[in-house]
Amino acid sequence: MRYLAEAFILGALRRGRPVEQFLGPIRAAERLGVRYVEVRPKAGKYEIFLHRVEDVGHETFLDLAEFPPLDQDSEEEDFGRLVTTAADPLAALEAAENGTGAVRQRWVNATMAQDEYADFVRAGRPQHSSPDGHPWPASQGHPGQ
Repeated sequence: MRYLAEAFILGALRRGRPVEQFLGPIRAAERLGVRYVEVRPKAGKYEIFLHRVEDVGHETFLDLAEFPPLDQDSEEEDFGRLVTTAADPLAALEAAENGTGAVRQRWVNATMAQDEYADFVRAGRPQHSSPDGHPWPASQGHPGQ
């Protein structure tokens, strides 16, 4: 089973392990990209990062962390954009979901979002829903998401 139950998401975060979620395709300035969100524990808090990267992958190059930022002019895109910080794991998930459109049932362990991306590539990069039919989340108030 790829997706984490809520208890496992919260447990991973409490143990200092990040979780992430692939959010699907985006288009910015005539370039194709993909989004994913990460909740990262740091110094007793939980940081929520939104990553917007250029869709340069293929079946043998799937490491989202190695993709160039979609916005080449933004230094913060090198590490994602800090959406917010939360004091506890549940509040962090809620903030990530409210701020990016992520959904509770689709969180995965760190680095597993690239498996979601691999499915996306193999399915021909569907624009409206994930390969398993789940609709891509709508952007949440941030232009170009």
